[in-house]
Amino acid sequence: MSENGMMEKDEIFSKVLRAGRRTYFFDVRATKADDYYLTITESKKFTNADGSFHYKKHKIYLYKEDFEGFTEILNEMTDYIVNEKGEEVISERHQKDFKKEYQEEGELETTTAPSPEKFTDINFEDI
Repeated sequence: MSENGMMEKDEIFSKVLRAGRRTYFFDVRATKADDYYLTITESKKFTNADGSFHYKKHKIYLYKEDFEGFTEILNEMTDYIVNEKGEEVISERHQKDFKKEYQEEGELETTTAPSPEKFTDINFEDI
């Protein structure tokens, strides 16, 4: 059983996007009626003061009847951001010494992690 109490079926098809200390999992799953839906999971690595680490995960369930509207709004929002701010990353986390390489599953990841003092922890599960 998953953390929200729902039984999840095995993944039918999966892709992974590693992006710095965040990893996005895209999984096609089957319902009890053998229809398909998509889960998108963001997993973010946090390092504790003692050097150990833990992950926080956030998950979205997306069903076929919502694909068109979701895709339209996602495209509209991403186009707006690129049109307004361009594709260059201007965040303070992405200084000239920050290296970011997106890779497919199985490739090595190269990043310089931001310092923990610059991060504000927000729990989206309460929203």
